[in-house]
Amino acid sequence: MATKTAPRASKGAKPVVGEGAKLRIHIRAYEHKILDASIKLIMDTALRYDAKVVGPVPLPTEIKKYTVNRAAFVHKDAREQFEMRIHKRLIDILNPSPKLIEALTNLSLPSGVNIDVKMN
Repeated sequence: MATKTAPRASKGAKPVVGEGAKLRIHIRAYEHKILDASIKLIMDTALRYDAKVVGPVPLPTEIKKYTVNRAAFVHKDAREQFEMRIHKRLIDILNPSPKLIEALTNLSLPSGVNIDVKMN
């Protein structure tokens, strides 16, 4: 005896906003204080529109190191080391409403904060 199953959505189909949709926000910045302030703005906006928020999840800090010679000619052993730290966070917003998405796009965030938003 065969049982009926619900039809599957095709791979290219995207969920409608508000029905099982999820906004995934990746936030990157060089300074963690500015990053945390930006996250607070995003979280406050999402909670104002009664959205369920998962996160912020701290992702591993990306460290880029550079070594430079101090002297131009003779002193090969004299070197300086510099590093850039890129702090990252991840926030998921479940079932976002169209008003919430509009509010998030109109947010004014500090310079130096890079945001990548994906709709799943």
